[in-house]
Amino acid sequence: MELRHLHSFLTLAEELHFGRAAQRLHMAQPSLSQQIQRLEQSLGTQLVARSSHEVHLTPAGEAFVVEAEAVLSRVDRAKETTRHAAEGRAGTVRVGCNLPAAQGVLPRVLARLRSELPDVVVAPREMWTGPQLRALQAGDIDVAMVYGPPPDGDWGHQRLLRTPLVALVGDRHPWASLGQVSFAELQGQQCLLFRRERSPAMYDLITHTAGAAGFTLDVVDQVEDPVATSIVVSMRNVVGFCSASRAAAVCASAVGIRPVTVALVDPVPALELYAVWRYDVDNPLVEEFVRCLKASAPFGQPGRRPAAAVRAVGA
Repeated sequence: MELRHLHSFLTLAEELHFGRAAQRLHMAQPSLSQQIQRLEQSLGTQLVARSSHEVHLTPAGEAFVVEAEAVLSRVDRAKETTRHAAEGRAGTVRVGCNLPAAQGVLPRVLARLRSELPDVVVAPREMWTGPQLRALQAGDIDVAMVYGPPPDGDWGHQRLLRTPLVALVGDRHPWASLGQVSFAELQGQQCLLFRRERSPAMYDLITHTAGAAGFTLDVVDQVEDPVATSIVVSMRNVVGFCSASRAAAVCASAVGIRPVTVALVDPVPALELYAVWRYDVDNPLVEEFVRCLKASAPFGQPGRRPAAAVRAVGA
């Protein structure tokens, strides 16, 4: 069975006349008759009954009209979907993100994509900066939304927004009653950091800002995530760190513990959020996503807007 045989059969079913059908199909009448015969042979049943006076469909032919139309319609949709995917107008974009990106960037980008490219699906995955960059390199995601610019100059990137870091302490810590503290007050405090491989930009920002202020942080432990930070600072007299937006989410969801957010000032340590993608991968979907990303800017600032900022060092 060939698609051209289905098309010929449907044309004949409309005309119920071999001569007119052949004329519409721009072929000789004997060729049309041969195609219909081959189609009937492949199906093992007669589709068209003909006499010297008329042509009509058999009951099998009437039933086959519905199926043939469905097949050709499906083929047309497959062609259109494939063409749209090749043009970046259909398909799935796998996007890594963190909380500030999910809150302050993706909603506007998704709204624009839904409006302009309704057949493009965005599959977001919340991940740390380090794992995102590794996943982007491995081809497991298409776009990363990470802290700090990419380490490789061959990667495309777009700065999105800046978000401040805050201190996180337990409710019995001396800072718990303070709204803000100078960054220099971290000197002499026992501190808790995320492991650098999880978020290199955040780790480097905190340690380098301390270095610029003339002291070295007393890092007594390292943890994997903000939830672990909230638990440890609630149990021990240590200072943890996270973004302002993440701190708000952690404090709101805390059960049985009472972490407290304290703003850091003079200077305000702030991380820059970037969208990153690979130039060496030809993906029209990524190009369309980045176009909508740039068209959706400027983005809002998650958390408190810093009065001053220290640029993140590292990626």
